[in-house]
Amino acid sequence: MKKLALIVVCLLLSTAAVAQSYPNHAVKVVVPWPPGQATDIAARMLAQKLQDSMGQAFVIDNRAGAGGSIGTEVAAKSPADGYTLLAASSGPISIMPSLQKLPYDPQKDLTLVALITRNPYVLVVNPSFPANNAKEFVALLKANPDKYTFASSGTGATAHLIAELFNSMAQVKARHIPYKGSAPAITDILNGQVDYMVETVASVVAHIRSGRLRALGVSTARRAAALPEVPPLAEAAALPDYDVAAWIGYAVPSGTPRDIVLRLSGEMQKALQAPDLKERLLNAGLDPVAIPLDELPAFMRKEQERYAAVIKSANIKVE
Repeated sequence: MKKLALIVVCLLLSTAAVAQSYPNHAVKVVVPWPPGQATDIAARMLAQKLQDSMGQAFVIDNRAGAGGSIGTEVAAKSPADGYTLLAASSGPISIMPSLQKLPYDPQKDLTLVALITRNPYVLVVNPSFPANNAKEFVALLKANPDKYTFASSGTGATAHLIAELFNSMAQVKARHIPYKGSAPAITDILNGQVDYMVETVASVVAHIRSGRLRALGVSTARRAAALPEVPPLAEAAALPDYDVAAWIGYAVPSGTPRDIVLRLSGEMQKALQAPDLKERLLNAGLDPVAIPLDELPAFMRKEQERYAAVIKSANIKVE
């Protein structure tokens, strides 16, 4: 009995020592998207703060491809020692598991350590569109089912699902036009080739400010920091339960020692409270967010369940 107690004490002391000395060399941050994408931008900003506070390099490793699943798999299958982090996001974590078979299970293979941002979307139309506000927009679409078109960055993309959720809750029918990325979709709505889209605030805020696009409402229950004059669709379209956004965070492979997870979580929460980081995120059109560590598993489950329901309801399939 004494020997067992001694072993337990030694293990506890060993774990504490590991966490206390962590990190003692560079930490890799796998970003499953190309440089300049929102997840990459947010991850780099926080990585710099972690590097400053923890005294080791946090090295960004962009592993883009397959909608973020390639880099996510790399991180999920890395050693669970705290030296490989994942810049996690809605697509490969909350959406793709309901669209296709993946080589990883986000719920089993990854542990979310912190959220960085919750990124609002905004319903936009070309200024020539015959509706001046969200209520007029919904009334027009209801009166003309399948007449109007909406663009997205691709079938099954976050923007597509957030638009489908809006359409379902507003009880309107429109034809989906998928594009290969946000840029060509935005180009076509600017040119009047498609009627509307629900896109990230960060992607279209400049066009809204210049008057080239009209914003009818944001996807979150609270106004977006970058568009304080635009009401939530929950209010503007009389959809009180419509509150949805993409998210960006940091995750580690499951099995990473709890003390290391706690250390990382604490440092990230501290960094996210820094006024300069908040300002940089807001200037990039990204809304900082803080959720306690013990609430993150439930957050992950809820997000995956929500998108799974949208995918089933709209019968969305990826070829």
